[in-house]
Amino acid sequence: MGNLGEIMRSSCLFGKTFCATMLIIVAARCNLPRQEGPFVAPSEFEATSTPNWIATLEAAPTLTETPVSVQPTGLPAELLESTAEPEPPSPTPTIANTPTSFPADTGPILYYTQSGDTLEALAVRFGVAVDEIDDTGALPERGFINPNQLLIIPKRFSNTTSPTHLLPDSEFVYTLSAIDFDTVSFVSQAGGYLKNFHEYLGTHGESYGGEIVEQIALDNSVNPRLLLALLEYQSGWVYGQPDNLAEQDYPLGEIALSKKGLLRQLKWAVNELSIGYYGWREGRLSEIEFSDGLAAHLAPDLNAGTAALQYYFAQVYDSQGWLAALDPETGFPALYEQMFGNPWTRAQVVEPLFPPDLIQPELALPFLVGRSWSYTGGPHGAFERDGSWAAIDFAPATTVSGCVDSDAWVTASGDGVIARSERGIVMLDLDGDGFEQTGWVIVYLHIADEGRTGAGRLVKQGDLLGHPSCEGGYATGTHVHMARKYNGEWMQADGPIPFTLSGWTVHAGDAPYKGTLTREGEVVTASQVGAHFSLIEREWEQ
Repeated sequence: MGNLGEIMRSSCLFGKTFCATMLIIVAARCNLPRQEGPFVAPSEFEATSTPNWIATLEAAPTLTETPVSVQPTGLPAELLESTAEPEPPSPTPTIANTPTSFPADTGPILYYTQSGDTLEALAVRFGVAVDEIDDTGALPERGFINPNQLLIIPKRFSNTTSPTHLLPDSEFVYTLSAIDFDTVSFVSQAGGYLKNFHEYLGTHGESYGGEIVEQIALDNSVNPRLLLALLEYQSGWVYGQPDNLAEQDYPLGEIALSKKGLLRQLKWAVNELSIGYYGWREGRLSEIEFSDGLAAHLAPDLNAGTAALQYYFAQVYDSQGWLAALDPETGFPALYEQMFGNPWTRAQVVEPLFPPDLIQPELALPFLVGRSWSYTGGPHGAFERDGSWAAIDFAPATTVSGCVDSDAWVTASGDGVIARSERGIVMLDLDGDGFEQTGWVIVYLHIADEGRTGAGRLVKQGDLLGHPSCEGGYATGTHVHMARKYNGEWMQADGPIPFTLSGWTVHAGDAPYKGTLTREGEVVTASQVGAHFSLIEREWEQ
C-alpha cells in the first residue's frame, strides 16, 4: 500500500460509546478513496488556477459577500429575476471533517433554520419532541419554516459527525444551475476512460459514457456534476483510466455481479445518494453506519446536500476512508471544486430551491371523469427504489392481472407543456417554460409508447397523455406511477405540501407503498393487488 502519510486523530467520535484514538493511513488503495493528484483539467473547463486538487479550499461565501451572477447562457432572464433572495451558506469551519464531541453539560443549541426545514424533520435530527423546540417567531404546524429563523433546541447528542457544509442542495439536485451544463461535451473534452466507454441500454441502444451519465442524472433529478465528480474521485474515469479490473467494472465501488457496469453502478449510486438527501430532508435518517462496525449520528445542523455525501461515502468506505473522502482540503469536496468551480457561488443564484409559502397548484386525478381506478401504491420512491417518498401509483380497474395492454387513458393533472416524452416517461411542466428543472413538474412513468403524447405539446387538465403499462422500468402490473418535483427537487407526497388530487390528499403508511387517500371523511386505502377498498372514481370538478 502506497503510504502518503499518517494523521493522528483522538476524540470520542462515532456514537454508540465508541471512544478511541484513530490512526488514519491516507493511501491510494486498500479500501480508501482514490487520491492520485495532481491532474490538470482541460482548459475549457478549468475552474480555478489551483494546479492540483490537493489544495486548500477557499472558505465558502459568507453572509457579507456579494453574490456573483452566473446566469446560464440561453435562459430567459425572468427565470432568475423571479428567484427568491438566495440564502448564503454557512462559512466553512476551519476544523477537519471529523465527528465532533460536545461537553455533556453545555446549554441548548441555537439553530438558524435552512430552506426546506420542517418541525417534524428537525425533531428527528435533534432527537427531541416537536414541543421542545422553542422559536423566536411563529412556526407552521405543517409546512416549510422561513429560512434563518432562530430556534432554541435542547442538545441531546454529544457525538456527531462534523457540521461543516460541504455541498449545497442545488449541487445535489438537477436544478436551474445545471440546465446549461453539457455533460457529453465535458466528458469528451476531459478525455478520460468515460469518453470512449459505451454500453447497451435497451431502448436507447448503444450509448456512450457521457450520455449514460446525463440520462441517469435527468431521470433521477440528480446533478450531473455530482455524478461525474464521484466517477473521477473513486475510479479516475473522467480524466484518466481505471487502474484495475475492479475500478473498470465497478467504478463507484459497489462490487456485486448485479451492479456490474456503468449504468448499474450509477443507478445504485443515485439510489444511495437519494436515501441520504431525502431521508435527511424528510426526517427518516439521523445516523450512519460503517462496514467496520462504527456508527455516527449525523450533525443535526447539516444541510441535505452534505447529509447525502456523508451517507453515500459510508456505504462505500469504512470509517477511515469516509474521513478521508470528506476532508475539505484533500478529499472529494476539493476535487469537486477543482473540476467545477466554487459550488457555493452557483448556489447563491438559485437557492433557496423553494420558498416557505410555496403551495401546490390545483391538480386532478390522472384519469378520465367517471372511470374507476385502483390506488395501488401509497408514497414510495420517486424514481429509483428508495429516496424521496414522492410517488404514488394508480391502475385501471380490470379483471386481468399482470402486465397487459390497456385502452384506459392517463390524463394531465394540470395545464402545462410536455417537457419530455420518452421511454415510458412523460414530464408535464406546469409553469410552461419547457424546463423540468424549474417550477412545478408532474412526472408520469410507465406510459406506453403506443399513443403517448409528444414533447413540446401544450396540454390542458384532463387532456390525454397515453395508456398505462409496464414500460419504462420495473413493474409487476399495468399502472401509472406519478410524482411531483419543484425546481428539480422531489416533493414528499405526505410532506409539508401534501400531494392533493381532485381534493383527495395523500397520506403515507408505515412502509413504502402503504397509505391512504382522504377527502371529507372518505378514505381509500392503497392495495397493490387492486382490492375493492382501493377503488376511486374521478368525479366532475367545479
